[in-house]
Amino acid sequence: MSGLTAAHRIALAALIGRCPENVLKSVSAAVAALPGGRAAELRLMLAEEMRDRARRAMVLAPIARMFQPRADGIAAISFPPAVLPRLWRAAIEREPDLLTRLDDPDNPDAVTVANRYCQSAAAAVRDRPTLIWPEDLQPERREQGLFDLAASLDLAHLARRGLPSIEVWLKRPDDDQLAELRLLVKDCSDIHQDGASRFLEMLFSQLDDAVLVLRIITRSSEVAGRKGFLSASELAGFVDRLLSGVDDRAARLATYRPEAGEAGVDTVIADLDWCAGVLAELDVTLTLDPQSEWGRRVRDSRTKVSAWLAGLLRTADKAVDRALPLTRVQTSGRMSRMAPMLEAPARGEAADAALALLRLVGATRGAAAVFGSEAARRTLVEALTERLGGYADEVLTLVNDGEAPDEAHALRLVSIAARYLELIEAKEPARAVRRRAAVAGGRPATAGASSRAA
Repeated sequence: MSGLTAAHRIALAALIGRCPENVLKSVSAAVAALPGGRAAELRLMLAEEMRDRARRAMVLAPIARMFQPRADGIAAISFPPAVLPRLWRAAIEREPDLLTRLDDPDNPDAVTVANRYCQSAAAAVRDRPTLIWPEDLQPERREQGLFDLAASLDLAHLARRGLPSIEVWLKRPDDDQLAELRLLVKDCSDIHQDGASRFLEMLFSQLDDAVLVLRIITRSSEVAGRKGFLSASELAGFVDRLLSGVDDRAARLATYRPEAGEAGVDTVIADLDWCAGVLAELDVTLTLDPQSEWGRRVRDSRTKVSAWLAGLLRTADKAVDRALPLTRVQTSGRMSRMAPMLEAPARGEAADAALALLRLVGATRGAAAVFGSEAARRTLVEALTERLGGYADEVLTLVNDGEAPDEAHALRLVSIAARYLELIEAKEPARAVRRRAAVAGGRPATAGASSRAA
């Protein structure tokens, strides 16, 4: 069978070049066993693309993650993804014969070659900017972006030395490891006036958890412990960005409405945990003057989120009352008492809202401590545990006494109570309720259906 035509190869090369890594691997696996000459050529093209990407990833490792926006939305220096392949082709075009030295990570020349290619890339950005970053691609950012890209490439050889040490610097570095970090910062400052902040931007791009950059910043200078060091330096922008991230998430939390049910609950939990993590890290890493701008912003953010969390706890308490309502029943004479309303719907807006809110109550234990709401949360959990347990007991008693008009529906209400107990992490009471429900009423089939509904 004939092979691919020139037109086929051009089209396939363009398509393969646009494939993300996971798609490229899936396609390679799919064509691995296909017979024929065309399939063989396609496998070679895929293998060459994967090898080229591995080389590119190795050479541009110090800045590669700056070609994608941060997942947490925190502001950072970034470049359009379309610039990356253009930059790579320009970096290697004059010395393609050196590429094979990158394939063996143990080759002592690999790092030297990688740094050489970064120097070539920096020169290409300055000498042929249109080739690297077309004028119609994000024109409002282009001039500053080209300057930032060239400056970052100038520091790539130093950042490459620091990449393996990031985990160490985040934990408990010894004196030698701290000296290495401070020397790299100094060397970067010798190359560019703002080299220290650019170096930290490159390290910042490697961190999924943005707040961890504070640990590196405060350890990057021998004067980091001096009062006012960080706020007075060019590195203060990192703290401002983190606090802006807290403000954005606090505003987003305020828009949450439990009536939507579980939709958006994961986002709320993530936002609350993120805010708690940042503020807790700020407390540990920095000593903030309460009268300073940062001190005021931290205090305001903590107050806003704390007030929102307090409101959430109050709303959760009321939501349970609406989802599993009580009604007044006659006992004897003029005496009455509150008892479960067995006609209450097992599903609907009230039940969904309570489900979402109790899930938040259970998931906010760590964050509540940071925002000073853990005592209120614990009090609510204890009250709900007692209330839901008592509710389930009363319903099960009615079922066992044959006083429930619809036994199956009553057991569904018990299952809902057990689920609510699980959400607030009252696991043992929840298991006790489920065990009792499984044998309630002497009707195993109904109890089994109720268990499945839970």
